[in-house]
Amino acid sequence: MDRPIAGWDEKRAGWARAHPELSRGGERVLMVSGSQPAPCGPPGGDHTLTRLLKNKVDYCRLHGVQLLYNTALLRPSMDRYWAKIPAIRAAMVAHPEAEWVWWVDSDAVLTDMDFRPPLRRYRGHNLVVHGWPRLVFEARSWTSLNAGVFLIRNCQWSLVFMDAWAAMGPDSPDYRRWGAVLKSTFGDKVFDESDGQSALVYMLLQSGSPWREKVFLESDYYFEGYWLEIVGAARQHHGAVRGHGAATGVGRAATAARGGRARGARRGEERGAGEGRAGGGRSERVAPALRDALHGVPALQRAAERALHRVQLRRGHAPRSQLRRRPGAQGVRVPARWAAQRRR
Repeated sequence: MDRPIAGWDEKRAGWARAHPELSRGGERVLMVSGSQPAPCGPPGGDHTLTRLLKNKVDYCRLHGVQLLYNTALLRPSMDRYWAKIPAIRAAMVAHPEAEWVWWVDSDAVLTDMDFRPPLRRYRGHNLVVHGWPRLVFEARSWTSLNAGVFLIRNCQWSLVFMDAWAAMGPDSPDYRRWGAVLKSTFGDKVFDESDGQSALVYMLLQSGSPWREKVFLESDYYFEGYWLEIVGAARQHHGAVRGHGAATGVGRAATAARGGRARGARRGEERGAGEGRAGGGRSERVAPALRDALHGVPALQRAAERALHRVQLRRGHAPRSQLRRRPGAQGVRVPARWAAQRRR
């Protein structure tokens, strides 16, 4: 972090010309996540993190997205919410073939496994974060956006942006002063420590900000959200649809959490935006969500059903003269040659 990178766009372009086989196939997305190097304190914490990692692995496998999971503090002085910046910067430099880096917090669950970020929507932007412009620029709330899940383009602008972002972190000699500045800027901020999320909002709020033009505040769907807010809005939507006698498609709207897509479930977004990470009771809210979200993934179920259907089709089209009943398995027919092979 103490050595700025210059000319990154030209270096990436030169690398792409030298490796054309890795530069095809559209805009590549690299998912980056991570957790602390030490074991979790609470019982079951490491088990929960493992299940959350499995959730990300399943999503990336389904969509052909590469996943980097970091468990080392690349910059020991930048821990907790600041640790993501060195990790993202290192991922950009190590993977010039990736056009986008998708940061996902370790405690985030992807519940809509069919979701794909609408990258065409963000062509003119370099940072995509879930938030509400009115709450950022009018209400001036530090929870007007969420820095736990975001997309950032692999380019020179992003490297310079992250350097400016990190300048408000623990490596800065003015770290304590920044904490006081952020608390005085945001009326709903109750602690005087400089954190990554409020620092990001502060950067957007400054008059003549060089960053605002390239930052996309996504509020048309839940790119990131808290489980109870989304499920509550989805249930309201479900009741309204049932009242009109048509419940088709409501189940899909309910499959959203941090990183999901519940289009139209926006009723409680401004009401819940002020709760944020400082609301407390986080483990109590996340535990039921994990139990529901990490089981019965629709896409995986459909893949298993398709595989079973193919097996049934192969058996159904086999000549009946070559089928025989397997001893001890009523109603199951297998080709006779399989039994002969077993005898041999």
